[in-house]
Amino acid sequence: MNAIWAIASSTVGEAIRRKVLLVILLIALLLLSIIPALGVLSARSEMSAMISTIFFVIRFTSALIAIILTIYMIPNEIERRTIYTILCKPVQRWQFLLGKYFGAVLALALMMGIMTALSLVMFWFLKHPDASKMAEVAKQPILYLVEMSLLAAIAIFFSTFVAPLVNFFISTGLWLVGTVLNPLYDSFATNPQTAPIMKTMAKLITSILPNFANYDVKNPILHPGVVIQNEASYYLKTVGYGFMYIAILLILGIVVFDRREV
Repeated sequence: MNAIWAIASSTVGEAIRRKVLLVILLIALLLLSIIPALGVLSARSEMSAMISTIFFVIRFTSALIAIILTIYMIPNEIERRTIYTILCKPVQRWQFLLGKYFGAVLALALMMGIMTALSLVMFWFLKHPDASKMAEVAKQPILYLVEMSLLAAIAIFFSTFVAPLVNFFISTGLWLVGTVLNPLYDSFATNPQTAPIMKTMAKLITSILPNFANYDVKNPILHPGVVIQNEASYYLKTVGYGFMYIAILLILGIVVFDRREV
């Protein structure tokens, strides 16, 4: 555990020093600055638009950070040959990979925490919502953190055997499919009118690819008439679903990385 923690803490420092991540964070803060301009809308529309904007900025920029942060981690260590210095110490390859991943998640959590805190402060300052509304808005970024941790696990898995540029498109593509198209595939799989071959393909896709759409639960916040049945159970299942995928991806990444010549 000491080796994993040492690598993780070093990874957090490296991530904070990377200018590209700070630029993305700055862009996110600039996007959040448009929220006061939403005051031209009606009170209800302004509230919905404000919350939607906050969630979009946090989710989109966090996805960029998660991917860019992880696709270069292992390839850069190999290219700079610093991995040899680390692995010649009493550090196993699985400890190195886990340390890199946990460091990436900690850095990601830090940056998402900054965005979320500033968003909540701005939301409270502009709308003065009650405590229950603030709590509802604050819950969504927690699910986004689990989602981005899963996305980081995908990116770090592919980083063990593909180039960073290829990894960027693969990880981004899987996130977009799991976010936008997965609900569509799910409807195909459950629709009795769908052709059997299409239903089989849809079930196969939804079974293999992570469903990132599960982590977007803003509809009950934006529309009071929409209610999640047994909310605590849904959150637990969704978080457990993410942790299961993360564990599988990390195990596969360890297996691939352990067999790779560096």
